[in-house]
Amino acid sequence: MNSNRRKFLKQSFTSAAAMAAFPMLPDAFSMDLNNASIREVILKPENRPQPKESIRFSVIGLNHGHIYGIADAIIGGGGTMVAVYSKEPELLPNFLKKYPNVKVAKSEEEIIGDKSIQLVASASIPIDRAPLGIRVMQAGKDYVTDKPGIITLEQFKKVKKVQKETKRIYSIMYSERLGNPASVKAGELIQSGVIGKVIQTIGLGPHRMNPASRPVWFFDPQKAGGVLCDIGSHQCDQFLYYTGSKKAEVNFSQIGNFNTKAYPNYQDFGDMSVRSPHATGYIRIDWFTPNGLGTWGDGRTFILGTEGYIEMRKYIDIAGRKGGNHLFLVNQKETLYYDCSSVYMPYGEHLVSDVVNRTETAMTQDHCFLATELALNAQKMARPLNV
Repeated sequence: MNSNRRKFLKQSFTSAAAMAAFPMLPDAFSMDLNNASIREVILKPENRPQPKESIRFSVIGLNHGHIYGIADAIIGGGGTMVAVYSKEPELLPNFLKKYPNVKVAKSEEEIIGDKSIQLVASASIPIDRAPLGIRVMQAGKDYVTDKPGIITLEQFKKVKKVQKETKRIYSIMYSERLGNPASVKAGELIQSGVIGKVIQTIGLGPHRMNPASRPVWFFDPQKAGGVLCDIGSHQCDQFLYYTGSKKAEVNFSQIGNFNTKAYPNYQDFGDMSVRSPHATGYIRIDWFTPNGLGTWGDGRTFILGTEGYIEMRKYIDIAGRKGGNHLFLVNQKETLYYDCSSVYMPYGEHLVSDVVNRTETAMTQDHCFLATELALNAQKMARPLNV
């Protein structure tokens, strides 16, 4: 009798505990988690016609490798490279190896004074980019430069003034969006409305530090602009573009040098928060990509909408998928994975068309300047971290 009673009580308490735990697992028994699946979308290359427009352009300044991406974008968009000038002759051989038919100019003035040249591209030392752009615009030409395209607020004011006076194009190629297939596809998806209204972006821009491969100017914020001014401008561009923001401001910003002690003025970490009237953004930049990663940085962007979200794993997927350009989308209907490797990047073609037709299809001038202004303000107001 006592044995049966104890057994009955034990079963009763077990059942009661199970029933009490049930509300803590909402819908656990109504969902078949093992059957949750991701639909894969492999995007195929487009059969695109040749660009409608063509221009003649030249290059001044080879100090950063991004000049190759800029030049390739313009050539792919209908540009013909006429000449190149570098005040550091040691930088020319590699450039001429890739573009053997380009003429080597004897001076910057030779290019700026050539009336047949419509556009000048540059990846010179960052502090020199804005003054060069001003000279180019005053000569009646358009200008495209690597980021950071402007490194001080004083430069910013001068560039805006001359651009307004001359009506020339001053474009900054924020390559983490304009030169990345997954980023381009994310823009297309957002514009189609599949995740509703975008209300927040989170941008992570990690990089691998290899001091031996970097020139001395790279470690000098007075010449390179600082971590938020430099890499942070990529993320400011993406925040504005994906949220459709025309106005924005910086909430807070921080910078620090945690591990680059040979260069005490350098910043190997920075983060910041931005906001517009209808969206917010968080940005983190660092130089702490470990050697165990198979590429230079695990760059990611998270885009939150009212009806879903997007995650981009731009350069690597540590979960196992090969290559880069991975995009994940979750909305009210399904979960999708996009292989974006074959997505066409229109920036070069749009820029060439803008030069010819005086339009703003590649990037509006206001957007270009606002992204840089946010980065400059964040850099100026950044609170140093005690490290």
